[in-house]
Amino acid sequence: MGNTESTLVLPSPAQQPMTRRQPQQQRHRSFTPTQSLDEKFDAVRIAHTSPTAAGSVLAHNAANVSAAKTEQYVHELLKDPKNRLGLSALSTANPSAVLEIPSAILKDTQYFNITIPHEGSPVTNQRSSGRCWIFAATNVFRIAIQKKYDIQAFELSQAYLFFWDKVEKANYFLESILSTAEKEAVDGRLVSALMASPVGDGGQWDMIVNLVSKYGIVPQTVYPDSWNAMNSSTMDRLVTTKLREDGLKLRKMKKGGASVAQIADAKEVMMQDVVRILTLCLGPPPCKDEKFTWEYYDSKHKYHKTSLTPLDFAASADVKKFISLVNDPRNEYNRLLTVDHLGNVWDGRPITYINVDKIVLKEACVAMLKKGLPIFFGSDVGKQSDSSKGIMDTDLVDYELGFNIKLGMSKAERLLTGESQMTHAMVLTAVHIDSEGKPVRWRVENSWSESAGTDGYFVMSDRWMDEFCYQAVVDPEVVAKDVRDVLKQEAKVLPLWDPMGALA
Repeated sequence: MGNTESTLVLPSPAQQPMTRRQPQQQRHRSFTPTQSLDEKFDAVRIAHTSPTAAGSVLAHNAANVSAAKTEQYVHELLKDPKNRLGLSALSTANPSAVLEIPSAILKDTQYFNITIPHEGSPVTNQRSSGRCWIFAATNVFRIAIQKKYDIQAFELSQAYLFFWDKVEKANYFLESILSTAEKEAVDGRLVSALMASPVGDGGQWDMIVNLVSKYGIVPQTVYPDSWNAMNSSTMDRLVTTKLREDGLKLRKMKKGGASVAQIADAKEVMMQDVVRILTLCLGPPPCKDEKFTWEYYDSKHKYHKTSLTPLDFAASADVKKFISLVNDPRNEYNRLLTVDHLGNVWDGRPITYINVDKIVLKEACVAMLKKGLPIFFGSDVGKQSDSSKGIMDTDLVDYELGFNIKLGMSKAERLLTGESQMTHAMVLTAVHIDSEGKPVRWRVENSWSESAGTDGYFVMSDRWMDEFCYQAVVDPEVVAKDVRDVLKQEAKVLPLWDPMGALA
């Protein structure tokens, strides 16, 4: 690692010493036209040798850092021309961009032999908010609606579900605070985790099911984004501050022996405060049981006008039938998992995951795409990815080359140490299969506008999916009966702070 001697390892044609009398073509033989890009890239790769050869960093007792030894190590480190080159490049630009491997970029193309017949349009943009899970879900729902009404371009209101999610999460938080008031101190781990993010923007598939089942969905033209929907941080901070204060008040009342009626009255005032903030920031949402008027053009540019309720409009989505598969190698496969105190609608559908092997998860995704169905999936989008190029590939960035380090944690180890978890939800719309029927790469619809990736779409290598994809929401029909039967199990309960409790 840090105590290694850096020596150049060059291809065999360049291993002979160079002299000033050698011709120009001789001096550059290490980079011949017949070499691949990877071979040229590896021409300056360094070898790992004895850690003592280049000096030390630690003091004699190995428990402390020695300033003198560290300074000497840095001096020795920069004697190597490769490290001086690295310093020049890596200290003046984003290391991830500097160390991108050309061949990875070239092979991750937007060509696929299995695609859904119709992708949603237009490409959406969550802007400066954490609503990716709502965008991913509505991007899945809208395809069925576009087919039903013969619409070429259509977008559902993400702000409508966002409003009701904030209201429900506020209530869920206050109920959770009450349920733990006499069981755990305010600085206990569970209460601390609840207080950390009472109404965060993130969410999970089962939370979407709860919202759509209770409130329905509406077109974006009926309830468009406000400024605070697109830039949610100020609103979130205000609601979070208010709820933390209110949570302390409820705990005090509960522990002080206040009656059920007194607590209910106090909570009512607290919830009214939250709804007032949300209404003024996001606007008053349509009523779930009242009809709204929707005007649209079909694919032949014929005008239509219809009236229906948000719940009626949601009938096309059929959200309740889908199941959430996850790949968590820390836990037993074919096991039902849930997360303690994670949800939005109190007494609603709990967060449930069927933990399966990555092969089962991918086979289910391929089967969904063959049926023409898009897939909501959750992953750690920031790992080995380039948002401008729209590439997610484990071979994309060679940090080992640039820093002379070895990186080799398994997926389970990354989860155990907090190195990785689900951070973003997107949609799968295509896959490329090789001659043996194995996936090579996947097409991903993102919600970062058309400027990200290729017109808003990313390419995900199959290896990246293995390592950094954690969830896929699928039709139960595409998995075996033994997988469906996992839903009959009593779920293993993971703590709120578990990586599988992370919200996309």
